[in-house]
Amino acid sequence: MEEEGTPGIIIVGAGISGLSTAVGLHRLGIKSMVLESSEKLRATGFALTTYFNAWKAMEALDVAQHIRTLHDRLQGWVVGPISAGNPSKEMLFPESEEYESRCIHRKLLLEALAGELPEETIRYSSKVVHIDLSGRYKMVHLSDGTILKTKVLVGCDGVYSVVGKWLGFKNLATTARLAIRGLTHFPEGHGFGKKFFQFYGDGVRSGFVTCDHNTVYWFLTHTSTDIDEETNPEILKEFVLNKIKDLPENIKNVVETTDLDSMVMSRLKYRPPWELLWSNITKDNVCVAGDALHPMTPDIGQGGCSAMEDGVILARCLGEAIKAKNQKGETEEESYKRIEGGLKKYAGERKWRSIDLITTAYTVGFIQQSRGKWMNMLRDRFLSSYLSRTLLKKSHFDCGSLVP
Repeated sequence: MEEEGTPGIIIVGAGISGLSTAVGLHRLGIKSMVLESSEKLRATGFALTTYFNAWKAMEALDVAQHIRTLHDRLQGWVVGPISAGNPSKEMLFPESEEYESRCIHRKLLLEALAGELPEETIRYSSKVVHIDLSGRYKMVHLSDGTILKTKVLVGCDGVYSVVGKWLGFKNLATTARLAIRGLTHFPEGHGFGKKFFQFYGDGVRSGFVTCDHNTVYWFLTHTSTDIDEETNPEILKEFVLNKIKDLPENIKNVVETTDLDSMVMSRLKYRPPWELLWSNITKDNVCVAGDALHPMTPDIGQGGCSAMEDGVILARCLGEAIKAKNQKGETEEESYKRIEGGLKKYAGERKWRSIDLITTAYTVGFIQQSRGKWMNMLRDRFLSSYLSRTLLKKSHFDCGSLVP
């Protein structure tokens, strides 16, 4: 086995939370190493809708303006039942910054974040398989036999986090719901305008949202047992078209036009919120962020947005601890304690926010996909606008700047 040098901070995972943390630290003049198991940046999920909180985080990281130039600002929502019957309702967004919303390509976001880092920061094909302690250092074992030694370890390695498992997090809760996602390109333009179309009912929730003049991102979550995660993409497309058969032709055309290799399906999972009450978000100067911390169902669109919040707040807390003026003759123990205090501050800031988002997402999804007669009537007549406003309310969060 080969043992390499001692980077001060290792971040596991070059996803949204990992790269956001690395960029935040870089802005503060602090080096880090990002370990990515893949050979290149991964764009799983195709796109994500970003709200006020995500834009405040991107502004703090100084990448917001670039991302804005690549994506259209959404002007409003169209919300309605997925079956024929009650008409859809439209809600326009005010022009103020609190209502800024854009659907952005995940790949473009990751590339923008990675482009802000020194070239040697991201180490690809570096899969973490084991972690152990050596005094106050963390020994990070990679699949190729390499061992890296670090003072601080940050797990941004997703829902199956090796770092989270080391901290003691349990396996995620699995729902009965599956999500099918797709990205459709229209060379001559899609003609939808700048809106987010959302339909629900009969155990299904579906959405169609424009990214730019030529691209539409769509999703459908369902509880059917007729298909599973191994289903052929052609059958997936037929399944989606059958579920949205009562929607307008231009909506159905989005799915019909989607290339088969631009569709994916996955089981929805989440971390039970009560687990965050007693689990260690940080221990021994190891912590987690993003989906490694707060995996949630996609019903309020906060997975990627909150991951960027994590990155900014974690970088700020670490930066504040690391840059605190060292006293002459400071011991290694004292330095360790300063960083430990910074990570505990981060954990304290993120615990209740994470619990709130996970709980709200699960509740909104349950209501929107309900099959019950009375719940359907209540939702269709009274709750649809309330649920949309709830989504916006949860996004009205400002993570602050990188400097306290």
